[in-house]
Amino acid sequence: MTNQSSHTQKDPNDHDGITFEVVETEQHGNQKKISHGVYPIPNLITSASMLSAFFSIVASSEGRFDKACLAIFLSAILDGMDGRAARMLNAQSPFGEQLDSLADCVAFGLAPAILMYHFALHEFGRFGLTCAFVFSVCAAFRLARFNVQIGTVDKKYFIGLASPLAAILVTSSVMVAKDHAMSFTSQMLAGLCAIWTVICGLLMVSNVKYYSFKEFDRQKIPFVGLIIGVLIMGIALYDIPVGVLAIGVIYTLSGFWTTFMTKRKKI
Repeated sequence: MTNQSSHTQKDPNDHDGITFEVVETEQHGNQKKISHGVYPIPNLITSASMLSAFFSIVASSEGRFDKACLAIFLSAILDGMDGRAARMLNAQSPFGEQLDSLADCVAFGLAPAILMYHFALHEFGRFGLTCAFVFSVCAAFRLARFNVQIGTVDKKYFIGLASPLAAILVTSSVMVAKDHAMSFTSQMLAGLCAIWTVICGLLMVSNVKYYSFKEFDRQKIPFVGLIIGVLIMGIALYDIPVGVLAIGVIYTLSGFWTTFMTKRKKI
């Protein structure tokens, strides 16, 4: 009887090759537990982010740049939602973390690069293709470095420009350029886009420190700070693409100041 039960007991690492299943090890305090299945809500939100990025890629290839840009912005919103949903529902898992990284690579690496290539960089042929590739591969490097540095760096700061913000910088610049295309020749526009795309890509893999805002929602600020925030939103609404790009550029430049001040304190 004992021998029979030992043969029928299912090995957690045994896969029959037919059933669609995820088996992973989850950490619960000081104990590790074998878990089967996935958490639906955060992983479905992540999948929706990837779907939006996929739509952006298709729209870019068809020349529908407005819809492609909006799809990337939607991916960024969904990317912020899946992590919060996982924390609120206590539904964090290794599978979800890996899926989120892969989705980010598509949404904030591949989709913006393809958008920029079809919008302007194709004017330069292989050189334009190289600039788009530099951005996409830097996004992949950025995400890989972030994954291996979890737990070893200060959570208050990002090392290198976060890939969603880099994607927003590229996307909003396309929207601004599209609205003001009459101010530039096609070659001039392509040149500016090429330089901007490479800069955004290299900032992702730089060691510039950026404030992560992960503790911002739990901290109090002076009342005047709230008024300034409302004024900034009002200015951004006057011309949304220009406003988003301006806020993104200001935040990008703030990283150099943060890095300088951090090094100065260590001296």
